This record gives sequence, C-alpha cells and structure tokens, in this order.
Amino acid sequence: MRFFALAFTVLVACGGAKGSPGGPSMNNHLGGDAPPPVSPVVSADIMAREPVANHTKVKHILISWKDLAENFDGHQDPRAADRSKHDAEKVVEGLVAQLKAGADFDTLMQAQSEDLGSAQSGHPIAVSPDASLVIEFKQLGMRLELNEIGVCETQYGFHIMKRVE
Repeated sequence: MRFFALAFTVLVACGGAKGSPGGPSMNNHLGGDAPPPVSPVVSADIMAREPVANHTKVKHILISWKDLAENFDGHQDPRAADRSKHDAEKVVEGLVAQLKAGADFDTLMQAQSEDLGSAQSGHPIAVSPDASLVIEFKQLGMRLELNEIGVCETQYGFHIMKRVE
C-alpha cells in the first residue's frame, strides 16, 4: 500500500494530470521533497517547512508573464502579455514589499491579481490534499501560518498567497 501511495505522489508531482489531487498525507508529510524554487521571489523558506495543516483557506494575487500565455487557453490577463518573467518578479517584489509595509491584501488582490475570479469575488480558496489545485499552490497553502504571506510559482505565474483560515 505504501508503494502505491508513493507511486501516486510521484505521478502527481511530475505532472501526471492537470489538477490531480496530491499534497500532504494524513500524517501531514508530502511524498518527496518540494521542487527547488526557480525564482528568487519564491518563498523557499516556507516551502522547505513541513505542512502545518491539511485544510486551509488562502487568498492570492496572481502575476503572470507572456511566456505562459498558452496555459491560459486564450484568457491570459492583458497586463501579462508584454511582461517578461524578470518583469513579473519585479512586480511581485513590489507587491510583497507593500504587504509587509501594511497594505491591505484584499485591496491589492482586487487591483493587481490576474486571476479575475478571485480578484472580483474576494472569496478565499480552500486548500486541502484533494483540492483540484496545482501542486505548488497546495504545498504553499498548507505550509503558511495564519495571516502569513508567501510566494509560489506555477505554470500560471507567481501566486502571492495569504492564509486567512
């Protein structure tokens, strides 16, 4: 049984299927290590931690760039169309600095997030091992402490996340 669980986790972590379930097991351990951060804006310190919860709620600000356009099936935010990854990193650094200085997360999310669904609704996203979310999003969401902010990178861009529950 343990072999099957490990094989399944490896399949999910390697992109076996978009939106496949994965994440912490019942004892809060991920199968294998999180992939190394590919950008200096990613919260490597948070990603290196063990998960702190199996069920959380987060809000996020998505910042993308032109090289990821095909992942949006023609619905990438126009702000990302001319942006390089380096430019996206600069935007993320600026937003994180504003948040650390006390800016309101919801206000920045509404104005800056390129995920229009969450930006417009303001509703948090439920994160759990079986949530249909990309693995990096789940990994960060389950490692954040309440009200902590962190950044992960997925095939959609950078997600500045805040755990709200």
